[in-house]
Amino acid sequence: MVRIYIDQKPYDVKPGKNLLETCLTLGLDLPYFCWHPAMGSVGACRQCAVKLFKDENDKTGRLAMACMEGVRDNMYLSVNDTAAHDFRSQNIEWLMSNHPHDCAVCDEGGSCHLQDMTVMTGHAYRRFRYPKRTYQNQYLGPFLHHEMNRCIQCYRCVRFYKDYAGGKDLDVFAAHNHVYFGREKDGVLENEFSGNLAEVCPTGVFTDKTLREHYTRKWDMTMAPSICQHCSLGCNIIAGERYGALRQITNRFNGEVNGYFICDRGRYGYEFVNDPDRVRQPFVRAENEGNNLFESLNAIFTEGPMIGIGSPRASLEANFALRRLVGEANFYQGIPEDEARLLDKVLAIRKNGNVYSPSLKETEYADVVLVLGEDPTNSAPRLALALRQAVRTKPLEDMAPSNIPLWHDAAVRELIQDDKGALFMAYPVHTKLDELASGTLHAAPEDIARFGFAIAHYIDGNEALPESMEPQALESARRMADLLQKAKRPLIVSGTSLLNEAIIQAAYRIGRALEKDDRKAGLCLVIPECNSAGLAMMQAPSLRQAMKAAETGGFTTAIILENDLYRRGERSGVDRFLNAFKNIMVLDHIQNDTTSKATILLPAATFAEGEGTLVNNELRAQRFFQVFMPKNEHIRESWRWLDEFRQFREGTMPDELRELDNLLEELVASMPQFKGVEAAAPLSDFRINGQRIPREPHRFSGRTAMLANVAVSEPKPPEDTDSPLSFTMEGYRGMPPAPLTPFYWSPGWNSGQSVHKYQSEAGGALRGGDPGVRLSAEALHFANGLSTHIPPAFERQENEMTLVPLPHIFGSDELSVHSPSVESRSPRPYIALNGLDAARLQVAEGDVLQMQIGGQVYDLPVIRKDEIPQGLAGLPYNLPALSGIAWPAKGVLTKAML
Repeated sequence: MVRIYIDQKPYDVKPGKNLLETCLTLGLDLPYFCWHPAMGSVGACRQCAVKLFKDENDKTGRLAMACMEGVRDNMYLSVNDTAAHDFRSQNIEWLMSNHPHDCAVCDEGGSCHLQDMTVMTGHAYRRFRYPKRTYQNQYLGPFLHHEMNRCIQCYRCVRFYKDYAGGKDLDVFAAHNHVYFGREKDGVLENEFSGNLAEVCPTGVFTDKTLREHYTRKWDMTMAPSICQHCSLGCNIIAGERYGALRQITNRFNGEVNGYFICDRGRYGYEFVNDPDRVRQPFVRAENEGNNLFESLNAIFTEGPMIGIGSPRASLEANFALRRLVGEANFYQGIPEDEARLLDKVLAIRKNGNVYSPSLKETEYADVVLVLGEDPTNSAPRLALALRQAVRTKPLEDMAPSNIPLWHDAAVRELIQDDKGALFMAYPVHTKLDELASGTLHAAPEDIARFGFAIAHYIDGNEALPESMEPQALESARRMADLLQKAKRPLIVSGTSLLNEAIIQAAYRIGRALEKDDRKAGLCLVIPECNSAGLAMMQAPSLRQAMKAAETGGFTTAIILENDLYRRGERSGVDRFLNAFKNIMVLDHIQNDTTSKATILLPAATFAEGEGTLVNNELRAQRFFQVFMPKNEHIRESWRWLDEFRQFREGTMPDELRELDNLLEELVASMPQFKGVEAAAPLSDFRINGQRIPREPHRFSGRTAMLANVAVSEPKPPEDTDSPLSFTMEGYRGMPPAPLTPFYWSPGWNSGQSVHKYQSEAGGALRGGDPGVRLSAEALHFANGLSTHIPPAFERQENEMTLVPLPHIFGSDELSVHSPSVESRSPRPYIALNGLDAARLQVAEGDVLQMQIGGQVYDLPVIRKDEIPQGLAGLPYNLPALSGIAWPAKGVLTKAML
């Protein structure tokens, strides 16, 4: 620690920080624009001026920008000095000279960092009376609205988009005092993290276009802490509602997971909650129309045994409630056999414990990265953003002798230029991370696994070496092994995307071999869905086993929980399975092929309308909270429906259902592997000074007017028995625990920049610790261990193509494709071929191949990818138009249509 003096008061602070972040950590309100805790300082806005003094006797001092001055022992400065205050006030007056007076109609109004800083500096009246500089706005796609006239030239947008996220199509264009931030011409922003511009921008230049469509002020939204539903990483989000519809998703800081940023799928995929075709009413099929819902359920529960099909996109509580209803022996995972086996291996690796599982934040500090069989940009986007930071780790360490502090972003980037750390990508086709890679391998999944086993062998000679590998591949594996051995923090990234068990085994072997040298090697494993890990930890049989059980007879009813089975296997097989039951009860919130087969369809609440717990890929349990009560009283959380059915079946009908806490308590008692999950968030009876945490900001308005067409008196707010949150603006005004923070606000800080008030230090962990609890896999039991099987090399088949699933950030996720903005970015079905295969099949780019996959025939336009190995063809994974494919899959050419 070093001692500094601010306005004659002593403070002990951390060395290595700049003055701005130090002042913010100390709770001092110092205005800024260009600095960002994740991106450092460039000194562009000149807004954080302070007065620096040589020593305690210096009465003159000099003005300095706090973001460009590092703290040092016995430093004397003043934040409140008249000259510094006047400089900040005059500076913001210049910045505001061309800013339009449109706060009343600006999407950022009331939650704008520029407004906060303007008020903070005391600049209340404008003296500029001349024509303002104006620009033409651009069309930037379905996610962002562009209003360039509001720009104050802080450079945050291009620093994030280009330098941090690796975007290529947004830049700054300038001529004398005209500075323009945008694209070379109108067009869709291509980067997968473009939506963060709406939060990074301190003014209203870039705003959320989906929110703009129904225009809602931040303070007029009901908000709750939540977890992203669209991949396995478990990014923390804040969900906002108005008039019974979800309006916006913003980032919720978690220092161990997503930090300050989320991907565009997570930000804009929420609109499935508002889908007009959602399941909103209970439905009883026509042949049972003489019965009401109660009579139909009574018949089901008395007819015979039931089988339960769980879901990786349903909460732990919902899956457990289904398991209790049908019985442990009759509960199945609802995922294909191959996926279940892969997840079993992932959990076995976690249980083994001799390879470290890093948090998402820790992956940013890896100095050598090997990616085996994953395209993180599409399968786990926030991980790809973390890897973009990881390639800077080694150059940053190498520049240590220069004594340039890491927060000095402009100087750091000037010094390291294009230097990058070692990143090796092994995947069948090009990925966006290839541009950063020091080496790539485009190969079939079997050959990627063999390459991994070869690396493990060169690290640890006791590991077997694959036979018949080409000398060039062996030399590449040896070089990679050498880099990993020399690294301080090596990282191996792998996962289930290619549905190849050998790849995961190879990644584990590499990690285990590295651990033998007493280094902390990280193994990050990507899995498919938001609760894939939680469902897998229940260790239930797969969907294939459920199909076999149905064939033996004895089951009259299938209960399917939030799961479209036609995405899980071949259509004919799913048809046979469903036809085996007299009754098919489906609980879901979106219409799909499985809901169309239901004899009883029950409307389930989405993540925004209910509460629950998810377990991410690193086995971190995190809670999401209900944002609003659905307008339709029939929409209920799946666990509520199922728990009520269980009690009804047992002959008891309580007046009020159990709370979520009770269900979690019984979950932990029944399955010890979930011990600790109850601590992921405070219990429902948690209060601060006897008060709940309000979901609505204290400025929330219009509560009476919202229902003025019904009654002019204010209705009683809904009651929440399952969480410490309230559906009002009344309640505890202070800082709630991190898992319960529904929005960021602090006096004078109305925008999302106020997050630093919730942190133990600016840019650091949240006060009280970041949300989530890491679970242990020690209590799990596995029939199959971690035996190694090195597969033979891939061989091209003459009459068929081996298909590999290629995930897409927009299109492969089941829920986000129901959002119009995301659906517009989704690819159309295609088949990717090597040029030699295309010539052999006599097709060119854009021609249509008619291919039989399993029992179905698909017409697929050809996309040429010459890097993909011969005999291999890429198919976009889980697009709605390509459902019903059982993976792994082969394709047989029927004919080519030119």
